[in-house]
Amino acid sequence: MTIDRLRLARTEGVGPVAYRRLLRRFGDAATALDALPGMARSGGRSGQLTIPSASSAQREMDQTQRLGGRMLFLDDPDYPAILAMLDDAPPVMAVFGDVAALSARSVALVGSRNATANGQRFAEDLAADLAGSGFVVVSGLARGVDAAAHIGALRAGQTVACIAGGFDVPYPAQNAALQARIADGGAVVAEAPLGTAPQARHFPRRNRIIAGLSLGVVVVEAALRSGSLITARLALENNREVFAVPGSPQDPRNRGSNDLLRQGAHLTESAADVLEHLRDGIARASLFGPDLAGMREPPPTLESAADLSAVDMARARAELVDLLGPTPTAVDDLIRRCQFSSATVMSICWI
Repeated sequence: MTIDRLRLARTEGVGPVAYRRLLRRFGDAATALDALPGMARSGGRSGQLTIPSASSAQREMDQTQRLGGRMLFLDDPDYPAILAMLDDAPPVMAVFGDVAALSARSVALVGSRNATANGQRFAEDLAADLAGSGFVVVSGLARGVDAAAHIGALRAGQTVACIAGGFDVPYPAQNAALQARIADGGAVVAEAPLGTAPQARHFPRRNRIIAGLSLGVVVVEAALRSGSLITARLALENNREVFAVPGSPQDPRNRGSNDLLRQGAHLTESAADVLEHLRDGIARASLFGPDLAGMREPPPTLESAADLSAVDMARARAELVDLLGPTPTAVDDLIRRCQFSSATVMSICWI
Protein backbone atom coordinates (compact mmCIF):
# COMPACT_ATOMS: atom_id res chain seq x y z
CA MET A 1 0.00 0.00 0.00
CA THR A 2 1.06 3.59 -0.65
CA ILE A 3 0.68 4.49 3.02
CA ASP A 4 2.99 1.67 4.07
CA ARG A 5 5.65 2.74 1.59
CA LEU A 6 5.54 6.28 2.92
CA ARG A 7 5.74 5.05 6.53
CA LEU A 8 8.77 2.91 5.68
CA ALA A 9 10.47 5.78 3.86
CA ARG A 10 9.82 8.14 6.77
CA THR A 11 11.11 5.74 9.46
CA GLU A 12 14.20 7.30 10.98
CA GLY A 13 17.28 5.31 10.05
CA VAL A 14 15.75 3.77 6.93
CA GLY A 15 17.67 5.58 4.24
CA PRO A 16 17.26 5.13 0.48
CA VAL A 17 19.63 2.16 0.27
CA ALA A 18 18.06 0.39 3.25
CA TYR A 19 14.58 1.09 1.85
CA ARG A 20 15.38 -0.77 -1.37
CA ARG A 21 17.00 -3.66 0.44
CA LEU A 22 14.10 -4.01 2.85
CA LEU A 23 11.65 -4.20 -0.04
CA ARG A 24 13.80 -6.75 -1.80
CA ARG A 25 14.11 -8.82 1.37
CA PHE A 26 10.50 -8.73 2.54
CA GLY A 27 8.67 -8.24 -0.74
CA ASP A 28 6.50 -5.29 0.30
CA ALA A 29 6.49 -2.35 2.68
CA ALA A 30 3.85 -3.76 5.03
CA THR A 31 5.90 -6.90 5.69
CA ALA A 32 9.06 -4.84 6.15
CA LEU A 33 7.30 -2.62 8.70
CA ASP A 34 6.12 -5.68 10.62
CA ALA A 35 9.71 -6.98 10.71
CA LEU A 36 11.33 -3.76 11.96
CA PRO A 37 10.43 -4.14 15.68
CA GLY A 38 11.98 -7.61 15.79
CA MET A 39 15.10 -6.35 14.08
CA ALA A 40 15.31 -3.51 16.60
CA ARG A 41 14.96 -5.95 19.51
CA SER A 42 17.74 -8.11 18.06
CA GLY A 43 19.96 -5.05 18.07
CA GLY A 44 19.00 -4.14 21.63
CA ARG A 45 17.53 -0.80 20.59
CA SER A 46 13.81 -1.38 20.41
CA GLY A 47 13.14 1.75 22.45
CA GLN A 48 14.67 3.90 19.71
CA LEU A 49 12.47 2.64 16.88
CA THR A 50 9.79 5.10 15.80
CA ILE A 51 7.66 4.14 12.83
CA PRO A 52 5.26 6.87 11.65
CA SER A 53 1.62 5.97 12.12
CA ALA A 54 -0.69 5.33 9.22
CA SER A 55 -2.68 8.42 10.18
CA SER A 56 0.37 10.68 10.10
CA ALA A 57 1.38 9.31 6.70
CA GLN A 58 -2.14 9.87 5.43
CA ARG A 59 -2.05 13.46 6.73
CA GLU A 60 1.17 14.11 4.84
CA MET A 61 -0.32 12.75 1.64
CA ASP A 62 -3.52 14.77 2.11
CA GLN A 63 -1.60 17.98 2.85
CA THR A 64 0.60 17.45 -0.18
CA GLN A 65 -2.45 17.00 -2.36
CA ARG A 66 -4.10 20.12 -0.93
CA LEU A 67 -1.01 22.11 -1.88
CA GLY A 68 -1.28 20.79 -5.43
CA GLY A 69 1.41 18.14 -5.13
CA ARG A 70 1.74 14.42 -5.63
CA MET A 71 3.74 11.78 -3.78
CA LEU A 72 5.91 9.95 -6.30
CA PHE A 73 7.32 6.59 -5.17
CA LEU A 74 10.35 4.75 -6.52
CA ASP A 75 8.35 2.01 -8.21
CA ASP A 76 5.74 4.36 -9.73
CA PRO A 77 5.60 4.30 -13.56
CA ASP A 78 6.08 8.09 -13.61
CA TYR A 79 9.23 8.00 -11.46
CA PRO A 80 12.09 9.34 -13.62
CA ALA A 81 14.10 6.37 -14.87
CA ILE A 82 17.38 8.27 -14.97
CA LEU A 83 17.06 9.14 -11.27
CA ALA A 84 16.02 5.63 -10.28
CA MET A 85 19.42 4.37 -11.48
CA LEU A 86 21.06 5.95 -8.43
CA ASP A 87 21.80 3.47 -5.65
CA ASP A 88 20.39 6.00 -3.21
CA ALA A 89 17.51 7.28 -5.32
CA PRO A 90 14.82 8.89 -3.15
CA PRO A 91 12.21 6.28 -2.12
CA VAL A 92 9.56 9.01 -2.27
CA MET A 93 9.41 12.60 -3.49
CA ALA A 94 6.70 15.23 -3.31
CA VAL A 95 6.31 16.77 -6.77
CA PHE A 96 4.49 20.04 -7.32
CA GLY A 97 3.80 20.85 -10.95
CA ASP A 98 4.38 18.81 -14.11
CA VAL A 99 5.59 15.33 -13.13
CA ALA A 100 6.50 14.65 -16.78
CA ALA A 101 9.17 17.37 -16.59
CA LEU A 102 11.24 15.05 -14.38
CA SER A 103 11.57 12.51 -17.18
CA ALA A 104 12.37 14.99 -19.95
CA ARG A 105 15.89 15.56 -21.31
CA SER A 106 17.46 17.67 -18.59
CA VAL A 107 20.65 19.56 -17.85
CA ALA A 108 21.53 20.98 -14.45
CA LEU A 109 22.91 24.47 -13.96
CA VAL A 110 24.36 25.32 -10.54
CA GLY A 111 26.77 27.80 -9.01
CA SER A 112 27.58 30.39 -6.39
CA ARG A 113 24.95 31.85 -4.08
CA ASN A 114 26.81 35.18 -4.01
CA ALA A 115 27.40 35.19 -7.75
CA THR A 116 28.54 38.27 -9.61
CA ALA A 117 26.07 40.19 -11.75
CA ASN A 118 27.88 38.89 -14.84
CA GLY A 119 27.68 35.32 -13.56
CA GLN A 120 23.97 35.59 -12.91
CA ARG A 121 23.33 37.14 -16.32
CA PHE A 122 25.37 34.40 -18.02
CA ALA A 123 23.49 31.70 -16.11
CA GLU A 124 20.13 33.21 -17.01
CA ASP A 125 20.97 33.49 -20.72
CA LEU A 126 22.53 30.02 -20.84
CA ALA A 127 19.46 28.50 -19.18
CA ALA A 128 17.17 30.29 -21.63
CA ASP A 129 19.19 28.97 -24.57
CA LEU A 130 19.20 25.42 -23.21
CA ALA A 131 15.46 25.53 -22.52
CA GLY A 132 14.89 26.92 -26.00
CA SER A 133 16.81 23.93 -27.37
CA GLY A 134 14.36 21.53 -25.74
CA PHE A 135 16.08 20.80 -22.44
CA VAL A 136 14.53 21.10 -19.00
CA VAL A 137 16.90 23.06 -16.77
CA VAL A 138 17.37 21.64 -13.26
CA SER A 139 18.73 23.62 -10.32
CA GLY A 140 18.44 24.04 -6.56
CA LEU A 141 16.45 27.29 -6.09
CA ALA A 142 19.28 28.91 -4.11
CA ARG A 143 20.19 32.56 -4.41
CA GLY A 144 22.51 33.65 -7.19
CA VAL A 145 23.19 31.27 -10.06
CA ASP A 146 20.40 28.80 -9.22
CA ALA A 147 17.69 31.46 -9.18
CA ALA A 148 19.05 33.01 -12.39
CA ALA A 149 19.00 29.60 -14.08
CA HIS A 150 15.36 29.03 -13.15
CA ILE A 151 14.36 32.50 -14.31
CA GLY A 152 16.14 32.08 -17.63
CA ALA A 153 14.65 28.66 -18.26
CA LEU A 154 11.14 29.94 -17.62
CA ARG A 155 11.65 32.47 -20.43
CA ALA A 156 11.90 29.73 -23.02
CA GLY A 157 10.72 26.42 -21.55
CA GLN A 158 10.55 24.40 -18.35
CA THR A 159 12.66 24.17 -15.24
CA VAL A 160 12.78 21.81 -12.24
CA ALA A 161 13.70 23.06 -8.77
CA CYS A 162 15.03 20.51 -6.29
CA ILE A 163 14.64 21.91 -2.78
CA ALA A 164 16.26 20.85 0.48
CA GLY A 165 13.30 21.37 2.82
CA GLY A 166 9.56 20.95 2.66
CA PHE A 167 7.55 22.63 -0.09
CA ASP A 168 5.70 24.72 2.48
CA VAL A 169 8.97 26.15 3.85
CA PRO A 170 10.42 28.06 0.86
CA TYR A 171 14.15 28.62 1.20
CA PRO A 172 15.48 31.18 0.86
CA ALA A 173 12.32 33.09 1.69
CA GLN A 174 13.08 35.62 -1.04
CA ASN A 175 12.58 32.87 -3.63
CA ALA A 176 9.07 31.92 -2.46
CA ALA A 177 7.45 33.65 -5.43
CA LEU A 178 9.93 32.02 -7.82
CA GLN A 179 9.14 28.62 -6.31
CA ALA A 180 5.45 29.20 -7.02
CA ARG A 181 6.23 30.23 -10.61
CA ILE A 182 8.27 27.08 -11.13
CA ALA A 183 5.46 24.88 -9.79
CA ASP A 184 3.23 26.48 -12.46
CA GLY A 185 5.76 26.34 -15.29
CA GLY A 186 7.73 23.21 -14.48
CA ALA A 187 8.10 21.21 -11.27
CA VAL A 188 9.34 21.56 -7.70
CA VAL A 189 10.74 18.41 -6.08
CA ALA A 190 11.03 17.91 -2.32
CA GLU A 191 12.37 14.72 -0.73
CA ALA A 192 11.87 16.11 2.78
CA PRO A 193 8.43 16.01 4.44
CA LEU A 194 6.22 19.07 4.62
CA GLY A 195 7.19 21.38 7.45
CA THR A 196 10.91 20.57 7.18
CA ALA A 197 13.15 23.62 7.50
CA PRO A 198 16.30 22.97 5.46
CA GLN A 199 19.49 22.28 7.39
CA ALA A 200 23.06 21.91 6.15
CA ARG A 201 22.83 18.11 5.99
CA HIS A 202 19.85 18.30 3.64
CA PHE A 203 21.67 20.06 0.81
CA PRO A 204 23.98 17.20 -0.32
CA ARG A 205 20.86 15.00 -0.48
CA ARG A 206 19.19 17.62 -2.65
CA ASN A 207 22.32 17.86 -4.81
CA ARG A 208 22.23 14.15 -5.64
CA ILE A 209 18.72 14.62 -7.04
CA ILE A 210 19.86 17.56 -9.16
CA ALA A 211 22.69 15.46 -10.60
CA GLY A 212 20.56 12.33 -10.87
CA LEU A 213 17.83 13.98 -12.94
CA SER A 214 20.27 15.41 -15.47
CA LEU A 215 22.34 14.22 -18.40
CA GLY A 216 24.95 16.81 -17.46
CA VAL A 217 25.78 19.47 -14.87
CA VAL A 218 27.02 22.97 -15.75
CA VAL A 219 28.88 24.83 -12.98
CA VAL A 220 29.02 28.65 -13.02
CA GLU A 221 31.15 30.48 -10.43
CA ALA A 222 31.89 27.92 -7.73
CA ALA A 223 34.37 28.34 -4.89
CA LEU A 224 36.74 25.55 -3.95
CA ARG A 225 34.50 24.46 -1.07
CA SER A 226 31.15 24.67 -2.75
CA GLY A 227 27.99 22.63 -2.83
CA SER A 228 28.14 22.97 -6.61
CA LEU A 229 31.31 20.88 -6.61
CA ILE A 230 29.47 18.20 -4.66
CA THR A 231 26.84 18.18 -7.40
CA ALA A 232 29.57 17.91 -10.04
CA ARG A 233 31.22 15.01 -8.20
CA LEU A 234 27.91 13.19 -7.88
CA ALA A 235 27.34 13.72 -11.61
CA LEU A 236 30.70 12.13 -12.43
CA GLU A 237 30.05 9.21 -10.10
CA ASN A 238 26.82 8.51 -11.97
CA ASN A 239 28.20 8.76 -15.50
CA ARG A 240 26.90 12.24 -16.27
CA GLU A 241 28.76 14.96 -18.15
CA VAL A 242 30.32 17.88 -16.26
CA PHE A 243 30.71 21.38 -17.70
CA ALA A 244 32.31 24.48 -16.21
CA VAL A 245 32.30 28.13 -17.17
CA PRO A 246 35.78 29.71 -16.97
CA GLY A 247 36.24 32.77 -14.78
CA SER A 248 38.86 35.16 -13.54
CA PRO A 249 41.47 33.43 -11.37
CA GLN A 250 41.53 36.57 -9.22
CA ASP A 251 37.98 35.92 -8.00
CA PRO A 252 37.72 33.10 -5.40
CA ARG A 253 34.21 32.42 -6.67
CA ASN A 254 35.79 30.92 -9.79
CA ARG A 255 38.46 28.73 -8.23
CA GLY A 256 36.25 25.68 -7.94
CA SER A 257 34.83 25.91 -11.45
CA ASN A 258 38.29 26.62 -12.90
CA ASP A 259 39.61 23.60 -11.04
CA LEU A 260 36.91 21.47 -12.67
CA LEU A 261 38.26 22.61 -16.04
CA ARG A 262 41.75 21.64 -14.93
CA GLN A 263 40.41 18.17 -14.12
CA GLY A 264 38.78 17.72 -17.52
CA ALA A 265 35.33 19.30 -17.34
CA HIS A 266 34.01 20.60 -20.65
CA LEU A 267 34.80 24.29 -21.12
CA THR A 268 31.51 26.13 -21.54
CA GLU A 269 31.08 29.55 -23.10
CA SER A 270 27.65 29.06 -24.65
CA ALA A 271 24.77 26.61 -24.93
CA ALA A 272 26.42 25.20 -28.06
CA ASP A 273 29.29 23.86 -25.93
CA VAL A 274 26.80 21.97 -23.77
CA LEU A 275 24.66 20.70 -26.62
CA GLU A 276 27.70 19.43 -28.52
CA HIS A 277 28.72 17.13 -25.69
CA LEU A 278 25.21 16.07 -24.72
CA ARG A 279 24.35 14.67 -28.13
CA ASP A 280 25.95 11.36 -27.12
CA GLY A 281 24.34 11.67 -23.70
CA ILE A 282 20.92 11.98 -25.30
CA ALA A 283 21.60 8.85 -27.32
CA ARG A 284 22.70 7.08 -24.14
CA ALA A 285 19.63 8.12 -22.21
CA SER A 286 17.87 4.86 -23.02
CA LEU A 287 20.62 3.06 -21.11
CA PHE A 288 19.40 4.68 -17.89
CA GLY A 289 16.14 2.73 -17.86
CA PRO A 290 16.23 0.86 -14.56
CA ASP A 291 14.92 -2.61 -13.92
CA LEU A 292 12.40 -1.47 -11.35
CA ALA A 293 10.66 -4.78 -11.73
CA GLY A 294 13.57 -6.13 -9.73
CA MET A 295 12.01 -4.55 -6.67
CA ARG A 296 9.05 -6.86 -7.08
CA GLU A 297 11.04 -10.04 -7.73
CA PRO A 298 11.30 -12.72 -5.03
CA PRO A 299 13.67 -11.39 -2.39
CA PRO A 300 17.22 -12.74 -2.47
CA THR A 301 18.39 -15.04 0.26
CA LEU A 302 19.92 -13.00 3.06
CA GLU A 303 20.62 -13.99 6.60
CA SER A 304 18.39 -12.28 9.13
CA ALA A 305 19.60 -11.06 12.46
CA ALA A 306 17.51 -13.77 14.10
CA ASP A 307 19.54 -16.42 12.21
CA LEU A 308 22.82 -15.27 13.77
CA SER A 309 24.17 -16.63 17.02
CA ALA A 310 25.06 -14.34 19.90
CA VAL A 311 28.75 -14.84 19.06
CA ASP A 312 28.18 -13.88 15.42
CA MET A 313 26.17 -10.82 16.44
CA ALA A 314 28.96 -9.73 18.78
CA ARG A 315 31.52 -10.16 15.99
CA ALA A 316 29.36 -8.21 13.56
CA ARG A 317 28.85 -5.45 16.11
CA ALA A 318 32.60 -5.20 16.70
CA GLU A 319 33.34 -4.97 12.97
CA LEU A 320 30.74 -2.24 12.53
CA VAL A 321 32.18 -0.28 15.45
CA ASP A 322 35.56 -0.37 13.67
CA LEU A 323 33.94 1.38 10.70
CA LEU A 324 32.74 4.26 12.84
CA GLY A 325 34.63 7.48 13.42
CA PRO A 326 34.18 10.65 15.46
CA THR A 327 31.53 12.00 13.07
CA PRO A 328 28.06 10.46 12.53
CA THR A 329 27.83 7.73 9.89
CA ALA A 330 24.66 6.93 7.99
CA VAL A 331 23.35 3.38 8.23
CA ASP A 332 23.29 3.23 4.43
CA ASP A 333 27.04 3.90 4.33
CA LEU A 334 27.70 1.09 6.80
CA ILE A 335 25.66 -1.30 4.66
CA ARG A 336 27.73 -0.40 1.60
CA ARG A 337 31.06 -0.83 3.39
CA CYS A 338 30.58 -4.06 5.32
CA GLN A 339 30.03 -7.71 4.45
CA PHE A 340 26.82 -8.11 6.43
CA SER A 341 23.27 -7.97 5.16
CA SER A 342 21.14 -4.88 5.62
CA ALA A 343 19.00 -6.82 8.12
CA THR A 344 22.00 -7.52 10.34
CA VAL A 345 23.43 -4.02 10.11
CA MET A 346 20.11 -2.37 10.85
CA SER A 347 19.44 -4.69 13.76
CA ILE A 348 22.79 -3.78 15.30
CA CYS A 349 22.57 -0.08 14.51
CA TRP A 350 19.02 0.10 15.76
CA ILE A 351 16.28 -0.97 13.38
